[in-house]
Amino acid sequence: MASLTLLEQRKLFTDPLQAGVVELFARTSPVLQYLPFQNVAGNAYQFNREETLPGVAFRDYNQPYDESTGVVQREVEVLKVFGGLSQYDRALVKTQGNLNDLRAVHDSMKAKAAALDFTKNFFNGDASADPRAFDGLETRLTGVQVLDASAGPLQLEQIDELIDQVVGGPDVLFMSRDMRRYVNALRRDASQAIETVSGVFGQQIDAYAGIPIGIIEQDATGAPILTDDIYAVRFGAGEYCGGLQAGPLEVIDQGLSGIYYTTLIEWICSFALFHPKAAARLSDIQI
Repeated sequence: MASLTLLEQRKLFTDPLQAGVVELFARTSPVLQYLPFQNVAGNAYQFNREETLPGVAFRDYNQPYDESTGVVQREVEVLKVFGGLSQYDRALVKTQGNLNDLRAVHDSMKAKAAALDFTKNFFNGDASADPRAFDGLETRLTGVQVLDASAGPLQLEQIDELIDQVVGGPDVLFMSRDMRRYVNALRRDASQAIETVSGVFGQQIDAYAGIPIGIIEQDATGAPILTDDIYAVRFGAGEYCGGLQAGPLEVIDQGLSGIYYTTLIEWICSFALFHPKAAARLSDIQI
């Protein structure tokens, strides 16, 4: 399978249960609407990340070029096992109705919770605190890719600076709903028109400088995922920010085991920043 987003992968599935869960993942998570995944063999992926370009120069006739070699950083990304079991008591089937209807309800709830958990870890994951999880952008981004906005109230110029910190410009700006409202208020105060673009499902969503705004809401426990940060991300498997998977997200009907009908939702996955400027973070925003 080539590098595909979840929605693109969904078109290749023949199992309606798997296709439905995969689409629900994408509908629940703005990150998973854009993040492309490439298949990798094994439980880890090694790649070289460009750090410093080699030098070039003019030379005199009959004189050699000065030798100059670029710097690359060898990176290893470990895939993590992610998912859960969707279970429902056989007695509920006997007393409340159709098995397929109950499965749809419980599997949808599990899929939504899983998609929200992936989203939370994409931003806030910390493998040093939970070795079972992967590191998120907050942990991965350092140095000039983190812009401090704590000195005073947010200014539109700071968002422009964030955008410029991503090579080639970001594909999406991720922020909370409250932050989106505040940014829109700043734009109205500056007599700027509020822009909209078409989302991946054809709906109209807010944009800033033509860049879609992905609204990151609460996780499965009701806790906010983003509060005082804005992230700018450029996506591209093998080039910028890309997902890694040991095969597609699996949805397996395990039938009746004991007193439960069980569906396994499991994904061996992670993501990588293939370019040092594939993403940037505007942190500690004051509003």
